[in-house]
Amino acid sequence: MFGTNFVPNIFFAMLESLGLFGLFLGCLLSATIIPFSSEALVSGASLLGYNVWVIVIVASIGNTAGGMISFGMGWLCKWEWLEKYFRVKREKLEKVHSRVEKYGCAAALLTWLPIIGDIIAIAMGFIRTNPYITVALMFVGKFVRYLAVVGIMNLAFL
Repeated sequence: MFGTNFVPNIFFAMLESLGLFGLFLGCLLSATIIPFSSEALVSGASLLGYNVWVIVIVASIGNTAGGMISFGMGWLCKWEWLEKYFRVKREKLEKVHSRVEKYGCAAALLTWLPIIGDIIAIAMGFIRTNPYITVALMFVGKFVRYLAVVGIMNLAFL
């Protein structure tokens, strides 16, 4: 109906029209319910000429906020709800759950990973890791990722 580029077009239009707030919102949403690459938004913001540090900070805050929404869903949910409403298979949850229990809050450093990052955040909420340490480490992981993305963009287009 909308075509294959519908979601990316919405994100890029949002970035152009809303600027840094669009970057924040897009990064937040990409860490929650909408499967989209926040790296593409960060790259777009870089190409639009925004300050590198501002891009990295805004994107990191937005994506961390989205990750904490996933964390909160895990904190509030039951296994059955996660399976039914978020279509996460119990086997995958159990596998991630056992690893997250093993590494505790340090697992938040990996919530930037595509696909599995959301599941890690949900599992961390489910086992109730310390939310203050979790948000701090989640921010650090996402910040380093976006710093790398912007660095690569700047090298590629110098």
